[in-house]
Amino acid sequence: MRLEEYLAPQLALQIGEAQLLASRQSAYQGIDVYDSPAFGRLFRLDGVLMSTEADEFYYHETLVHPALLSQNQPQRVLILGGGDGGSARQALKHGSVQRIEVVELDAEVVALAREYLPGVHGGAFDDPRVVLHIGDGKDFVAACSETYDLIVLDLTDPVGAAAPLYTPAFFTDAARCLSPGGCLTLHLGSPVYALPQVAALQAALRQVFPLLRLMLLPIPSYGGMWALAVASLTTDVAGFGQDQINQRLLESKISDLRYYNAEIHHALLALPGYLRRALS
Repeated sequence: MRLEEYLAPQLALQIGEAQLLASRQSAYQGIDVYDSPAFGRLFRLDGVLMSTEADEFYYHETLVHPALLSQNQPQRVLILGGGDGGSARQALKHGSVQRIEVVELDAEVVALAREYLPGVHGGAFDDPRVVLHIGDGKDFVAACSETYDLIVLDLTDPVGAAAPLYTPAFFTDAARCLSPGGCLTLHLGSPVYALPQVAALQAALRQVFPLLRLMLLPIPSYGGMWALAVASLTTDVAGFGQDQINQRLLESKISDLRYYNAEIHHALLALPGYLRRALS
């Protein structure tokens, strides 16, 4: 089977020789799990690629580590979405983290990930520090009385059920749930094929967060360059040097990262001229 992942109306990434392992229609979406020579196991929601064993580490490491390593002894993490367990797996690498709450809308995503995607979650849902909630992330944050050092929006694109979690109103609610120095991270999309979306999300974040940094990285299965953001009321991830990041990696005993490192930390924050102009 050949899968097509559309990057733009007339442009698609093709994944050849994909074998369907499981297919399920939940109350919210269609979920398909495949195996492929190029990307290993991967899953799609309503026909849109979410994560692959071969390159999930680019995305999940960047969502988690720059923000956590920019804080001193972070302890609590909230992940909205993240039903594949990839973000939780990365947060568990920080010895200071005591509790990770994952709020996933669709229980079927977690069930299929547990069974078919161990290369992504690495058993994260079985760790006692991880607490899984099945429900709407927007409602969870609205009712939240706790604070978190990191809130990760590990969500689908800003359409459909996920759209309300990409608004200034939601970002304001999320900011209320951040501890002093806490950060919020999320993906913005492709700065090549979805530049208006990236610009609109940056503008929405800037209405709430005075400190906002975009991070650019390559994600092969997403078709190339991808934009993530880390936002905070008080913490600037650009304010930490390589020596400080290396020291915190050493103190946290994190040595098994495949993409992120102290040098990459600052490379992530470098924006090309066209993107600076588009976002100014």
